[in-house]
Formats: sequence, C-alpha cells, structure tokens
Amino acid sequence: MGSASPSCTELADTYDAIVLGAGAAGLMCAAVAGQRGRRVLVIDHNRQAGAKIVISGGGRCNFTNVDTAPDRFVSANPHFARSALARYTPADFLALVERHGIAWHEKTLGQLFCDGSARQIVDMLLDECAQGGVEIALGSAIRAVEHGEGQYRIGFGTRAVSAPRLVVATGGPSIPKLGATGFAYDLARQFKLKVVEPRPALVPLTLSGEEALFRDLAGVATEVVAGAGKAAFREAALFTHRGLSGPAILQVSSYWRHGEAVAIDFLPDRSAGWLAEAKRSSPRATVRSVLAAALPARLAETLAERLALTGELANLSDAKLAEAGRRLSDWRLRPNGTEGYAKAEVTVGGVSTAELSSQTLEARRVPGLHVIGEAVDVTGWLGGYNFQWAWASGWAAAQAL
Repeated sequence: MGSASPSCTELADTYDAIVLGAGAAGLMCAAVAGQRGRRVLVIDHNRQAGAKIVISGGGRCNFTNVDTAPDRFVSANPHFARSALARYTPADFLALVERHGIAWHEKTLGQLFCDGSARQIVDMLLDECAQGGVEIALGSAIRAVEHGEGQYRIGFGTRAVSAPRLVVATGGPSIPKLGATGFAYDLARQFKLKVVEPRPALVPLTLSGEEALFRDLAGVATEVVAGAGKAAFREAALFTHRGLSGPAILQVSSYWRHGEAVAIDFLPDRSAGWLAEAKRSSPRATVRSVLAAALPARLAETLAERLALTGELANLSDAKLAEAGRRLSDWRLRPNGTEGYAKAEVTVGGVSTAELSSQTLEARRVPGLHVIGEAVDVTGWLGGYNFQWAWASGWAAAQAL
C-alpha cells in the first residue's frame, strides 16, 4: 500500500471513516458503514477492487462455508473470532448473494461457489458500497498515515484526507503479484501494536534430499489423511515436481512449522493388520500389487520400493507386514520449506488479537483504529472460511464506525 510514515500536512477532506484496502473485508466494512449513514472513503493502491476475490475458487469464488465455526481458524487466541462469526454468519452472506440474484452451488465439505464468475461477488460488493454512498479511490499508493487530536490523516496520490476512524483491511503478503504487501504490519508497528510473526499458509510444501524421490510422482493424486501439529485433514494430496500440494497438504501447511514432519496415512480406510489378511487371502500377491489395488500405480510402486519388501506375501513374515502397515498409515515426510507467499492463498499470523477488541476489531490502545480480515492473526481453513472471516470482521467493525 506504500509508506506509512512521511508527513501529510495538506488541508484534508474529512470523512467519518477511511478504509485502507478494497478487498473482501474492506469493501464489506465500507458498504455496511456507508449504509449506516457514515461518509466512507476506501483507498487501495491496486487499480482493481477485489483482485484476490476475482481469482479465488478457480475464478468462481468459494465465498463462504456453511460449516463455519471458530475451531476452523488458526490464531494465537482460538476464541477471538467467535464474536464476529456469531454475529455475521454464512446464512447472512448467502442472503446478500441471493438478494443480488447470484446463482450458487454447494460443493464438498460445505463450500459455496458462484455458478458463474467470482467477479459477481466483487460487483455485488461495489453495488452495496454505491448504495451506501461510499467513495472508492483506486490506483494511488499511500504516502503517509498520521494520528493526532482524534483524527487519522492519510496522504495518498495528490490528496490528503482525514477521519476519526481508520480501518486497516490491506490483508497479508500472500500472492504479491496481485499487489499484496505487508503494509498492515508496518502500520501496526507504527502504532506500536504487536504482530504475530506472519508466514505463508494454505501453501504447497517442498521436499528435498532423499524425499525428493517422490518428485518422480509429479501429477499423482490420492486421498490421504495428512497431519501436522495437532491437526489432521482427510482430502486429496498431490505430488508435484517440487514436493506436495492438494487440499490435504494446503490445510496442514497452516499448522506445519519448519523442522517438523508431516504424517501421511496413505490408506485411511484400512485396518491394522490388513497386509497380513491380504497374505492369507492372496498369498501369491506382492506388496506392490495389493497397494496398486488401492492406490495409483506409480505411487504404489514407489511406496513398495521404499518399504523394500519384494516377493510374494507368503514369503514375508507377519511382523514385517505389520511394520509396513504402520509405515503406510503414518508415513513421515520432512518438508524443507514451502513455496512461499507467491503460492500461498493466505497468511498465518498478523496483528495480534491481544491488541484488538473481539467485538469491534478496534485497537485497545489506539482509539479509532480497526484491523480486519487477513491482516489480523485469524486464518481460516481452506474452503471459504477466510472469506467468511472477511465478511464477519468487516461487518463487526462497521457497527462501531
């Protein structure tokens, strides 16, 4: 968004509230506040409003999830999101979508998508802003942000503006090609707000060394249970030329830390001892052949090679087969990193929730300063949860403007 420090002393246009960021949270907040009778200005250095919305969900925008609950979010304070999520629900946003005549459908795991284009959601938000008389200024970097005598003064482009309320909705640094930056963190530090160390989330993981052998499986996908930390997800995993991706891996990436292993259960529906049972029913089969009956052939071949169990099952002891079964249900891979913010859908970390009111998203020690959306240390699971946090946090902040 630009620098947050130099002076802006020009005669300023005045507003009731200024929102920095024309993304999901910022537009929602501005629209609601505008329709509550507030004079609102939205500023964004991008030339396009809602840039991340447009590319989301493969261009169809996974705009919410009907299973939204506080336990679907990662935060240093797992209870922080509870208030906003309870007061503005997926049903509330869906009612808005339907009021605008946008057709939608539910995919797996409670995910709601537009039938048409994600641009419909952006157009809806812009229409809601227009109904509230919101002014939107795009394509101008912010030169300065100052606070004094109960007013926030913002210098951007050739203009200077002021308001008693400032909403920071500039997101995190994920997907920098769309103009994403760490501006929210710079601004938070300017106002001496703590920032939980940000890192890429919902992001592919990379493998190196011996585990790079799995790169030969690039393009192979299978349903697994993937776990990191205390979290585990049953969805598809995809092997890539750099490591691991797919929904299950993107989910655990939000919980994974450098140096830790990711646990993969390649056969989540198989009970303990299933290889010994296969030996009794098909003694002449091989580990590779029984794996190939349940997994993609290339993956089955690679796993059998790594298990180093050759020959017919009849010639392998039950103990060796039991150990192989344990490895297949708890295969440890140790990623050496992630594909970074360029491929990350969101950012874990951000402005500390300890600094903010869970009711209004206002900074406790800086009156009139609100932080919403991805800029806050609240990160949802894959599947529409981050959009619901954007809508809910934007709505909650707007009630206090």
